[in-house]
Amino acid sequence: MSATAHAVVSDEQRHVAVISWKAPVIFGVFTVLFALLPLIGPREGDSTFRLVRSAAAAIQLPDLVLPSNATAWVCVVLMAASTVLAVVLTKSHRAMPLWLIAAYVAFLLIGFLSWASAGGTLPMIGLLGGALALATPLVFGALSGVIGERAGVINIAIEAQLLSGAFTGAIVGSVTKSPWAGLVGAILAGMLVGLVLAVFAITYFVSQIIVGVVLNVLVIGLTTFFFSTVMSDNPDLLNSPEVFPTIPIPLLSEIPVLGPVLFRQTIITYLMYVVVFAVSYGLYRTRWGLRLRAVGEHPQAADTVGIKVRATRYRAVMLGGAIAGMGGAFYTLVSNPQFGREMTAGAGFIALAAMIFGKWDPIRAALAALLFGFATNLQGVLSVIGSPVPSQFMLMLPYVVTLFAVAGLVGRSRPPAANGQPYIKS
Repeated sequence: MSATAHAVVSDEQRHVAVISWKAPVIFGVFTVLFALLPLIGPREGDSTFRLVRSAAAAIQLPDLVLPSNATAWVCVVLMAASTVLAVVLTKSHRAMPLWLIAAYVAFLLIGFLSWASAGGTLPMIGLLGGALALATPLVFGALSGVIGERAGVINIAIEAQLLSGAFTGAIVGSVTKSPWAGLVGAILAGMLVGLVLAVFAITYFVSQIIVGVVLNVLVIGLTTFFFSTVMSDNPDLLNSPEVFPTIPIPLLSEIPVLGPVLFRQTIITYLMYVVVFAVSYGLYRTRWGLRLRAVGEHPQAADTVGIKVRATRYRAVMLGGAIAGMGGAFYTLVSNPQFGREMTAGAGFIALAAMIFGKWDPIRAALAALLFGFATNLQGVLSVIGSPVPSQFMLMLPYVVTLFAVAGLVGRSRPPAANGQPYIKS
């Protein structure tokens, strides 16, 4: 080999596909389990999927009527075909494509909805719109985790950031009578929790997981205490914030089905769209993102080329806290104009699962959060239409989906190499 060849450094990355049998096995198990529904409990009648909210919609679509049991069996066949394809791909040492996972999940959802809503009408706009509303704080929380862990800091305190954002947004919004002021207060509260996490984890080398757990407990205790002793005594002044109004986007909001779901939202949801794009673009297309990922993968090498590792991690954790604070503001400035104790109800941990399911990628993490939001909203919709699915199963459905996604569909995923490791400059 010539000296010139030795001097050339290729920028091409070699991708080694990590083969895992998790997805094919999970596909097979869920296909068999789902086939038992139309086999043991066949449902007579048709399922009606309503695609418009009201007769006043600019574009009218007819209801989609499907035979319940037949549709369920068609989906079983399609799920089985997806399972066979997954087995073939795994045997040939090829990575599981994202489109195959998405197709399998779609077949499972369509089949289950058709079977569960037999003889009833399923309002698709309400189902999808409610899923987006429930997923919005999860998306913000997942993005917070992505930014922090890409820089090498494990953020278990997403729950604390969401809850502090909701609490501060309620108080500031109530006192100022401005939802915008409440949003700014929520952002600052999330940043403060991120700063505390950064001080102990980055400067004093305390276990990042322990600090995150302690912060969750601390914020739950503080918000519960102040809610009981301060907010409850004067709810009109301190716990009645103005909420953001719904802003329909002209033309886009009239698109059938997706228009009312995506483009008749509040400003916080629109900010979520922007933040997902901005984080994804910044992480992979900017110098800031390159330095952030370098710090999370190999902090010693990053320090060698002049990147300030601790400062980069501080900024990443605080930025993640600010984003999670925006998600917390959604609870009290959009969905419920009043703070309640522990109102986030473990959403921060679901956001962590979405981050892992998304393999530390902003867009994939956001899509995973949408899946969890859909599963959460589905329990309420099926209860309204009188589905025979037991209410106990519907209550645990979001967590079953979480376990299914993280343990089965994600396969083997590698977090940033230096994630959770304190950096001690030698």
